[in-house]
Amino acid sequence: MRYLLCGINAKYIHSNLAIFCLKAYGEKNGPASAEYVIKEYTINHYVENILQDIYEEKADVVVFSCYIWNIAYVRELAEELKKVSPQVRIWAGGPEVSYHAERFLQENPAVDLVMQGEGEETFTALVTRAEEQAVDAAGLLQEDMPPGVAWRDEAAGRRAASGTSSEASAIHNTGFAPVMDMDAIPFVYEDFHLFEHKIIYYESSRGCPFSCSYCLSSVDKTVRFRSLSKVLPELQRFLDAGVPQVKFVDRTFNCSKQHAMAIWRYIYEHDNGVTNFHFEISSDLLDEEELALFAKMRPGLIQLEIGVQSTNPQTVAAIHRKMDLDKLFENVDKVHALGNIHQHLDLIAGLPFESYEQFRVSFNDLYAHHPDQLQLGFLKVLKGTCMEAEVKEHGIRYRSQPPYEVLSTRWLSYDEVIRLKGIEELVELYYNSGQFTCTLQYVVPQFQSPFDFFEQFSLSYRRKGCHKMNYNRMGRYQILKEFLQEQGIALPFQDEVLLLDMYLRENMKSRPEWAQDVSLFRQQWKEMYRNRGAELFPEEWEKGLYDSKKAANRSHMEKFHFDAVRLVEEGILEEKACFCLFDYSWRNPLNKNARIVTLAIK
Repeated sequence: MRYLLCGINAKYIHSNLAIFCLKAYGEKNGPASAEYVIKEYTINHYVENILQDIYEEKADVVVFSCYIWNIAYVRELAEELKKVSPQVRIWAGGPEVSYHAERFLQENPAVDLVMQGEGEETFTALVTRAEEQAVDAAGLLQEDMPPGVAWRDEAAGRRAASGTSSEASAIHNTGFAPVMDMDAIPFVYEDFHLFEHKIIYYESSRGCPFSCSYCLSSVDKTVRFRSLSKVLPELQRFLDAGVPQVKFVDRTFNCSKQHAMAIWRYIYEHDNGVTNFHFEISSDLLDEEELALFAKMRPGLIQLEIGVQSTNPQTVAAIHRKMDLDKLFENVDKVHALGNIHQHLDLIAGLPFESYEQFRVSFNDLYAHHPDQLQLGFLKVLKGTCMEAEVKEHGIRYRSQPPYEVLSTRWLSYDEVIRLKGIEELVELYYNSGQFTCTLQYVVPQFQSPFDFFEQFSLSYRRKGCHKMNYNRMGRYQILKEFLQEQGIALPFQDEVLLLDMYLRENMKSRPEWAQDVSLFRQQWKEMYRNRGAELFPEEWEKGLYDSKKAANRSHMEKFHFDAVRLVEEGILEEKACFCLFDYSWRNPLNKNARIVTLAIK
């Protein structure tokens, strides 16, 4: 029989690791007669187009991988698919259906079966039974169903409907699947062509030792590691293929120092100069040995995501989170000082005891440590978490539909949630984008705090209706410039700092109206390309590869009244007239800024 595994991802660059694991495990351990097909879509596809594509596969069983971002699509697709292919059996799995599986089956009659928990063994057992017993692909086998399955007994349902049975429910449940041995899961990336232009997801462990009340990983505290004898050769496969990024999905990657160090040491020693590895860690667990290894790494080899969530001790205690904040920030600062590792720090708005004013404190606390990205998220009350059971205790109101995001709490009103949403938008556009770094370093200190800057900027942004428009980069620079004028802020060289940020990232084809006139210098710059190539492009000059015309085409010259290099590298504005070269053929691997060289004006 033919089994179609469907992943509906949030973005094209994402891939669905779960369905690839199901397929790989089934092919290794299931019957040879089963045929597996994988299909990936995104939430930007039209449902009708996905439906047509699934229908034309003529599968006996369609399996959906369900998450908060795609469950609405799954519900609709299952209902419509059953209309056009009533004989097709529809199975579902994933975190969005594993919890409250019986309710999901009652509310979605087109779905025949739900796999609860880790699905590889359960899926393969169901496929084996369907193949060996030569039944249709219903999976409606009444005896000895494997663990991890909730299913609808259609025959019992018909008997109850006809009045010939007093059975109260036509749904049966064997509970959650037992946790798996990580070594039993085959390596899923056999054909890297399937993942071109996509992020590669990889797990070297499952489970988490911590008990954060908002996280599904807190439900299962059994941490299991994939043996290093398997992990390290698999990492080498990624390195040999030169994939751009491998994102570890381990919930707390460094909960075992021995495991983490072995992997970090391996990728350092076998660095291919291209691949980036992303890890979610607890920074307070890092020690000097790990930091010393980090110091040796190529810039951009690894990036770290650290979930701080709140700096309010009462909030941290309420969400059952254990961390040493002082140690965490100490290590964040040490990693930042290395200058070779991109760090994300995460906050969650809407947690217990976190008022708007307290969130202001948490935001400023994180901002002070100069993260490369400051992720401002909102509490999602996920099914099966401790937080779901505590909503009444904390007065949490949240959306009934996915992603179940917080609307208000006992400490945070919906008005304040809306205000924080506006701040989140501008943090993404103006901070996390990395396109305004020098400008923000220059102007944010003019406000009472970083939070106050983004708060006031957001109020102005929304008042003008900018949040309803889609602006290009030039437009965003203009909006920031106008906001600073509204606030009466006019620092020396302010427009030039904006211009520095603009050209650091892109050789803009159009020049802003407020930029200085540099037409008088163009002839001088041409002569500099011809006569000062050794100074501007030393590596090419030494190799005898320098071509002044080609160099001019892939770079930009600008005049500033301050030392641009010092401002970028040290955050210090030192008045000194100079020319600045932006070389777009070489970019900083951490922030993607062009290489810059300053030349004194003679």
